[in-house]
Amino acid sequence: MLFNKGSVSRTTYLLIIVASLGYFVDIYDLVLFNVIKKASLETLQLSGEKNEITLFNWQMTGMMLGGIFWGILGDKKGRLSVLFGSILLYSLANIANAFVNQGNINAYSLIRFFAGLGLAGELGAGITLVVEMMSKENRGYGTMIIVAFGALGAVFASFVGSSFTWQMAYIVGGILGILLLVLRIGTMESTLFKQLENNETAKGNFTYLFSDKKIFLKYLKCILIGLPIWYVVGILISLSVGITKQLGIEGVVTASAIMYSYIGLSAGDLLSGLLSQLWKSRKKVVITYLLCLSCLVILFLFPVSKSLTWFYIMCFLLGAGTGFWALFVTIASEQFGTNIRSTVTNTAPNFVRGSLVLITLLYKFLEPFFGDLNGKIYSALIVGGVCITISFISIVTIEETFGKDLDYLEL
Repeated sequence: MLFNKGSVSRTTYLLIIVASLGYFVDIYDLVLFNVIKKASLETLQLSGEKNEITLFNWQMTGMMLGGIFWGILGDKKGRLSVLFGSILLYSLANIANAFVNQGNINAYSLIRFFAGLGLAGELGAGITLVVEMMSKENRGYGTMIIVAFGALGAVFASFVGSSFTWQMAYIVGGILGILLLVLRIGTMESTLFKQLENNETAKGNFTYLFSDKKIFLKYLKCILIGLPIWYVVGILISLSVGITKQLGIEGVVTASAIMYSYIGLSAGDLLSGLLSQLWKSRKKVVITYLLCLSCLVILFLFPVSKSLTWFYIMCFLLGAGTGFWALFVTIASEQFGTNIRSTVTNTAPNFVRGSLVLITLLYKFLEPFFGDLNGKIYSALIVGGVCITISFISIVTIEETFGKDLDYLEL
């Protein structure tokens, strides 16, 4: 059994299920946008790389601002308010996306901004609730289930995006979210947060994270640990069509690359969560994953086979190698006190997602230095090395949080 008998209440089980389904819809929307953006833009007569980048930037801006907004709200008004508000916002945005008028890039951009704003609150609120509601010995199992199941939303997005029109795919995402709101009626607020209701200690003070060098460095490390995850997703997988041409991969690379990588991510998160409980350490598992990921990146960029089958196998393995996403978010949540925990847990993953803009800029900047034949390969190799090294230094120097008592405040 994953949990000790009697250690988890029925309400907590429901919370884990709801948070898992919420993250499933979260990932569904994130991946769906990449799957159907070309088809939607062509239909709307807006095709072109410039418009794709515009929509992506608007969504990322929404997620970064949303991370701050929902995080502060979760510390001031409660974790449940974020769960309800965020899912409602991105559900309505998904439905609205299906009715964008032809040629209206401004409307499409604004909707993606609000979708990103909504998506920013789901994972952080769910993780915060679970780590505060479960015992310090078992909470790693809860966060493991949330992220491992949620990652499968990418598989569903690939299926829906390839089986239905892009309008229907967006509507499906919206309906899933609204149905999830009904399920959330039975969930309850974190007991640790309830203890703060009559406490005059400042709650959700985002500037506190920058008030002291030691505090800021700890917060920064929480973010930097996750860099390799979105390097793999954003560069090696999402831009794999261009990279595979230089690698000489035989066959046409499709959106299946994203699907296989997220299946790997789900498997990797399950394994990392189990290892974390077995080894009684978050740090040891992340360090092990980073070492394995370093080897996988080299093997991906310098493949032993040119077949499309081998490429998809590598997509799966790379996904598995980044399967410490659950641990990354859990570590961030466990580093700070109850009065600022939601803010940290919401902002850290969304700032990592937003860092993809800088990672991509560095990748594009380095590419011309290596020529047309292998510029993408060596640029990706260098950027990957930088991201993994920064992450490695951050995890080695941060506090171990397995079994840490979370009933304390930041004063």
